[in-house]
Amino acid sequence: MASAAKRIGKSIIGYPEDTVSVVSVNDYVKNKGRNPKREAINYLTSLFPIIGWITRYNFGWLTGDLIAGLTVGMVLVPQSMSYAQIATLPPEYGLYSSFVGVLIYCFFATSKDVSIGPVAVMSLTTSQIIASVDAKFPDRWDGPQIATTVAFVCGFIVLGIGLLRIGWIVEFIPAPAVSGYMTGSAINIVAGQVPGLMGITGFDTRAATYEVIINTLKGLPITTLDAAWGLTGLFALYAIRIVCTELSRRYPHRSRLFFFISVARNAFVVIISTLAAFLYCRHRKSKSGKYPIKILETVPRGFQHVGAPIIDPELVAALGSQIPVATIILVLEHIAIARSFGRVNGYKINPNQELIAIGVTNTVGSVFNAYPATGSFSRSALKSKSGVRTPLAGIITAVVVIVALYGLTPAFYYIPNASLSAVIIHAVADLVASPAQVYSYWTVSPLEFFIWLAAVLVTVFSTIEDGIYTSISASFALLLVRIAHPRGNFLGKVTLTSDPSESKESREVFVPLTRDGVTNSHIKVAPPSPGVIVYRFEESYLYPNCSLINSAIVDYVKDNMQRGIDLSTIKLSDRPWNDAGPLRLGAEAAQAANEEKPVLHAIVLDFSAVSHVDTTAVQALIDTRNEVQKWADHHVEFHFATILSPWIRRALIAGGFGIGTPLSDIPNEIASVVPYRGGRREQWQSDSDSSHTDDLEAHNLSHPPVATGSGDRAPLLTVETPFFHFDLATAVKAAESGVGRTFSRPETPLK
Repeated sequence: MASAAKRIGKSIIGYPEDTVSVVSVNDYVKNKGRNPKREAINYLTSLFPIIGWITRYNFGWLTGDLIAGLTVGMVLVPQSMSYAQIATLPPEYGLYSSFVGVLIYCFFATSKDVSIGPVAVMSLTTSQIIASVDAKFPDRWDGPQIATTVAFVCGFIVLGIGLLRIGWIVEFIPAPAVSGYMTGSAINIVAGQVPGLMGITGFDTRAATYEVIINTLKGLPITTLDAAWGLTGLFALYAIRIVCTELSRRYPHRSRLFFFISVARNAFVVIISTLAAFLYCRHRKSKSGKYPIKILETVPRGFQHVGAPIIDPELVAALGSQIPVATIILVLEHIAIARSFGRVNGYKINPNQELIAIGVTNTVGSVFNAYPATGSFSRSALKSKSGVRTPLAGIITAVVVIVALYGLTPAFYYIPNASLSAVIIHAVADLVASPAQVYSYWTVSPLEFFIWLAAVLVTVFSTIEDGIYTSISASFALLLVRIAHPRGNFLGKVTLTSDPSESKESREVFVPLTRDGVTNSHIKVAPPSPGVIVYRFEESYLYPNCSLINSAIVDYVKDNMQRGIDLSTIKLSDRPWNDAGPLRLGAEAAQAANEEKPVLHAIVLDFSAVSHVDTTAVQALIDTRNEVQKWADHHVEFHFATILSPWIRRALIAGGFGIGTPLSDIPNEIASVVPYRGGRREQWQSDSDSSHTDDLEAHNLSHPPVATGSGDRAPLLTVETPFFHFDLATAVKAAESGVGRTFSRPETPLK
């Protein structure tokens, strides 16, 4: 009963009587799940990379981490308060985010250099989100609650992406797109901080960049005393860096000393400007409680808002349209920075684990009322140059932030806002792509240069959100175009010799018949034997591009190969409606020109660049076979070289390729949308089955080349697939071996 049901089932699905051994789904499942228990253990331990190195921690590492942690902490404290101002939040929220970021990251990090905390772009995005929610729901939620909710929601999204191990989605956004929005955002931030640097007020500094620049220029005549602190601080920051760089170049043996002097410039400028502000402002407080310049004033001591985060579902709903852009910024900026320092310092990061680190940091940070934090380029560069050895340096930095929160907050009172603006401008200006970097985009890929340019322009003239979406959309569009319009070439032969006098050292290689801008244009490329076509794919063979490849091969055959039917002898009423054939006046000349063309014998397809094939593509290949055989009016061999995957082999065999199947058994369709029933196969196919079998004998394809390994001799590829070849040279040789044989033709023409 079971065997009968099995036979019936096979007949229903069209299971072939004689099967060829191919890879199965069971093979795939077994290969993926060889040891589920071990894989589960590895997954759990991979969540905490600190387990892999903490047991080997030593005093030498501690020295490097201590120096790096203290150095980063000295920069992080003033920067975090500055970035909180960009986010339109009180300065203490920047310190909260800083503490949680550097502390939590060390337990989940796969990068020793990255420093997580408040960053300029995320701070600006947070301010725009707060402004957007306030505009729609006035006085409904305060800024800190909105910012904390954004951190909580985005953190859970990123954490989920990391835990599910789908961090590969970030690979779809190329480096120029990331650089473009980062450059545009940096310009936006600098433009927004210049009014604070100069003490200019009276307009929205979070408007479009070009509007801020115009309004700043209009406000120059009303510059206030704040500019004395802002411009002086900015000049001092650049002066110290330039002088220390020059001294390091002149006195390389003292470069370490000059490096740490340069690192301390932020703290130095803030301390000196604060002292000057204290001396100037302490006796100049007005009756209304204002000072002659804008200062930070009271910064609450310690953690004032620790507790379970207040997540209002209505607020989450109101943030719906803003969450995607915030999540993208969290992910892209951090992954880009982590990879950059991994390349520089010779280690590899795990993107999924980095996403987990960001997710945990922001979800846990919401307990401290922190706002969104991600990797910082400037602090990561500083951490790397300071000689950091392990992620444990983050704990040292966290201690510095704690000391600042509990012991230094009274000293923050007189910090000038203009000095903090100078710190922001100095840090963010480095995010702008250099001319050399932009030119490299143009040199490598002009299309990606335009993506970079579009991201910058849209960010400057609109918003960061629009800039990010523009760069991502343009990158996706470019990717789809490249997949749907792949390059492909018809190939010819070139003989290479190491010594022209020694023919034994010569070998044949296959290059495009047309000039491709790669090979020497003075070298003549010889076409393959008449009747043989060699085509190389340069992309996976999938549904977006298969129709174009089909058209390319069929059109080439019709232009360069002899048509098997003389249409001039066929009445007009018997011709296909979509094939006019030669005109009556020129029928004889057209037939003479047709007979001068070679008779199509074989098509060789180079699959060395094809990593995937789908059902639609196999159907397109079947259509190609049907069309060229209808044009040639006889059987045409299809040879395949360098198949990379057993699944490609399986798909091609399912389409009737590679195995020498009699033509009467080869399917005309494998992916029919609407099955066509009651039709007939072309008569000439069954008539030529015997000649096709003779072709196999003539080619000697049943005796493929033998490979030797470990003392054994065996065919490199199975004898079941005589039309699959391990390299292109073997495939072309097999195709050319049968050139010149006659073909059996049908008594009636194809219809």
